[in-house]
Amino acid sequence: MKLRIRGNSLRLRLLRSEVEEFGKTGRVSETIRFGATPETHLSYVIEFERGAQKITAHFADNQITVKIPDAVARNWVESDEISLKSEQNIKDGDAENVLKVLIEKDFVCLDRKDDPDNPDAFPQPNENCA
Repeated sequence: MKLRIRGNSLRLRLLRSEVEEFGKTGRVSETIRFGATPETHLSYVIEFERGAQKITAHFADNQITVKIPDAVARNWVESDEISLKSEQNIKDGDAENVLKVLIEKDFVCLDRKDDPDNPDAFPQPNENCA
């Protein structure tokens, strides 16, 4: 699973095996280790959430957790739907911000045929990758 953070947005891209695991277990996670101790690790997780009404993202204890309503997640896993999008209002004192969350199926990159993720990526619907 790839994580891209830019400004106040999160983008998670899953390969075919990760989407399959997500469908079977309801959860997929990755960890980046900046050092040997747990305090120097950053984990990111997506998981099904029963009864949820919308996609939400949370950060605590060095972990980003994105929760997806069960029915929405199952439909995404079992269909040709490419992405799931959500905007989450964040209140910080008197200021309000929006956190954008995008979850996507990761496609084969046609411009980099030797990309190591290509064998596990979804077929590319476009002629060029961006």
